[in-house]
Amino acid sequence: MNTCGSIPNIQNGDGGDDWFYSDIVKDHFFHPRNFLVDEKKYNADSFGQVGSPACGDMMVVYIKIYTDKDEVERIKECKWQTFGCASAIASTSMMSIMATENGGLSLKRAKRLKPQEIMERLGGLPDRKFHCSVLGHEALREAVENYEKSKK
Repeated sequence: MNTCGSIPNIQNGDGGDDWFYSDIVKDHFFHPRNFLVDEKKYNADSFGQVGSPACGDMMVVYIKIYTDKDEVERIKECKWQTFGCASAIASTSMMSIMATENGGLSLKRAKRLKPQEIMERLGGLPDRKFHCSVLGHEALREAVENYEKSKK
C-alpha cells in the first residue's frame, strides 16, 4: 500500500480544504521537471536512494557536480525517479529545480535543504502529505554524502 494514501481528484481539490493542492503542486505533478526516464543512459556523479518499494514510496536522486570559480563544488544537474504519490512527485520536481538554479546549490547547502523550504516554494501541501515531501531532500542528501565518500 502506498504510504501517502489515496489521492482525491487534485484537479478540483475534492475532499475539502485539507486536500487542496496549489496550482504549483499540480503543475509539478502533471509536468515534473528533471524526471529521469532511463538511468542506464545517464552518467551521474552520485545517487541517493531512500524509501522502499515494499513500503510504498521510493525515491532515487542522481546528481552531477561541478566546481565553480571559487572552488566550491555545486550541483550542476539533479535528476530523479520515484515510486510515490502526487505530493512526492511534485516535491521532488521542485527540489530538483532548487538544487540547480542560480548556479546550483553548494554540496554543504544541499545537505541542509529542508522539506519546509520545498513546501514553501510549492505553495504548501496538505498536512497529511508532509511526509511525502521528505523523500526528495533525503535522497539528495544521501547522493551528496555518497559523492563525498567517493572522493576520500
